[in-house]
Amino acid sequence: MQTHRFETAPERAGERLDRFLASALPGLSRARIQALVKGGQATVDGRPAKPSQALRAGEVVEFHIPAESEPSPLAAQDIPLKILHEDKFLMVLNKPAGLVTHPGAGNREGTVANAVLHHCGDVPVAGGTDRPGIVHRLDKETSGCLVVAKTEPVQRALSAMFADRAVEKTYLAMVEGKPRHPHGTIDAKIGRHPVHRQKMAIAERGRDAFTAYRVLGSEGPLALIECKPRTGRTHQIRVHLKHLGHPVAGDPVYGRRGKFERHLLHAWKLAFVHPGTGKRVEFTAPPPGDFPEWARKLSAG
Repeated sequence: MQTHRFETAPERAGERLDRFLASALPGLSRARIQALVKGGQATVDGRPAKPSQALRAGEVVEFHIPAESEPSPLAAQDIPLKILHEDKFLMVLNKPAGLVTHPGAGNREGTVANAVLHHCGDVPVAGGTDRPGIVHRLDKETSGCLVVAKTEPVQRALSAMFADRAVEKTYLAMVEGKPRHPHGTIDAKIGRHPVHRQKMAIAERGRDAFTAYRVLGSEGPLALIECKPRTGRTHQIRVHLKHLGHPVAGDPVYGRRGKFERHLLHAWKLAFVHPGTGKRVEFTAPPPGDFPEWARKLSAG
C-alpha cells in the first residue's frame, strides 16, 4: 500500500479531486484514480471524498494506492532509447518526437513505457498497471528530457516533486515571428476550450498559469524562444505562445502545420534534487535535427 499526502495550494483551490490527483500522480490514469477514490481510497481533511469534489486551499488530501499483485499487462518492446543518464534509481531519456510517453485508449504498444519494460525489466507501476516508471509526460510531438523512476520510493519522490513544482523545466520553442519584447512572463489562466474539448484555451475561469520566456535569436520568419513554465497546465507553452501572438511553428492545433512535420517544441533541460543522492542534478537534451541549424547552434552556445 502506498500513501500520498498533499496540501492544496491556493492556486489549485476549486479543482476537482480527481484532476488534482491526476496532475500530482501522472503515473496513474485518471480512470484508475476515479476508481480508487470511489472505492474509499481518498480522504480530504480526514473525511471520505468523491472524485468530483472541489478542493479548498489548505485542505489535506490523502490518497492510498493498494499494492498490485499482477504484473504489468504491457508488452516489453525493444524500442531504442536515447539515454542521457541512468543509475540504480532513475533514467533520464531524450524522447524523440513521435514516440508516445505511455499507453492510452487504443494505444497499447510502441510507447516509452513499453521500451522501459524491455530495458529495465521490473519497474514500479505506482498502483496502476499501464505506466511503469512514468512520473510525468511529454506530448507525442514534443521531444526532449523525460525522467523515469526505477524504484517505488523514487517514483513517489519524483511524483511529489512534480506536484510541488520542485522540478525546473526549460523548453525550447521555434515560433512564428519575433516577439516584441526580448523577455517576459505570460500570466494567463488556462482551461478547456468551450467548444473543442480536446483543446485548451485562455479562460477567465481557468487555472492560473505562468510561463517565463526569453528570445534567444531569430532568423527569417522564425524565432527561438526559451520557455520556463512555472505551472504545469496541459499544453501550457503552446497555448501561452499562441496568446503572445507567436504560436509554435508546425503546431496545427494552436497555429498551423506549414512545412514542418511536427510542432517544434523541445524539453531542453530538467533539474531537480536527486531522490537517491540528495544532490541537485541537471540534464540537457540537445534539440534534434528538425530544428534549424542556426537554432541548434544558439542552444549549444
